[in-house]
Amino acid sequence: MAPLIALVGGFVVLRLLGVAGVDALDAWQPALRGGLALMFVVTGVVHFYPPSYRRELIAMVPPGLPRPDLLVTLTGVLELAGAAGLLIPRLAPFAAAGLALLMLAMFPANVSAARRSLNLGGRPVTPLPLRTALQVIFVGAAVAAAL
Repeated sequence: MAPLIALVGGFVVLRLLGVAGVDALDAWQPALRGGLALMFVVTGVVHFYPPSYRRELIAMVPPGLPRPDLLVTLTGVLELAGAAGLLIPRLAPFAAAGLALLMLAMFPANVSAARRSLNLGGRPVTPLPLRTALQVIFVGAAVAAAL
């Protein structure tokens, strides 16, 4: 739920700043990009720290994929790089599109984790129907930010 809170909360705060007179945020799309950037910083950081969370992410990688530790590192780096790209106006559409594709590529790990009843952050992973709905929201936000 933390990614959704970061996305929505970041968007609302940034949009309010735009309404209050911050010209760079005086439209929905820059605020959305900022909310997405916050979301991806939150999700990207946990690919590395704390170590217990990283171990749980590695366990989420579907069995049979090579080097789950390397895949978690790579996706974490891509999330953090994408978050930075969202904050650079010329790169933002490309970063948003890339992040949408990354989320689609990582979704099978969420399906696998739900089917195997794994934990994340010491709690059971989000049930698949809710996780799927969240994924639609996240990918839709990234697509909207890319346009």
